[in-house]
Amino acid sequence: MNPLLDMVLRFLLATGLGAVIGYQRERAGKTAGVRTHILVSCGAALFTLASIYAFGVGADTSRVAAGVVVGVGFIGGGVIFRGARGEEVAGLTTAAAIWATAAIGLAAGAGMYALSSIAAAIIVGSLLLPKIRG
Repeated sequence: MNPLLDMVLRFLLATGLGAVIGYQRERAGKTAGVRTHILVSCGAALFTLASIYAFGVGADTSRVAAGVVVGVGFIGGGVIFRGARGEEVAGLTTAAAIWATAAIGLAAGAGMYALSSIAAAIIVGSLLLPKIRG
């Protein structure tokens, strides 16, 4: 396959899967919606593609993945906050969704079409589950 076409397909897959997760979050009334999840997924895919294609065969692409995991985890930490009463922590699910979306972008960028698609389906399915209150 043409390398450019392969890169474009990987990038488009990351975009689509990020959009699906973001759509669910937006429909749930969360602030991190379609655009945020697309940006996270596309950014992770682009970093992955750049590390694979731009730096050559001998490059350590695992460093890019580690950097994305840590960097997006830091961003996700910013969406976690305490409720008005200081008792309830909010934003954990959105932060986890952002972090998982980055992982999907990494997988799509690495050419793991089936795995990234299955992961996105599982993530959206888990976000649709009702919240269990104890």
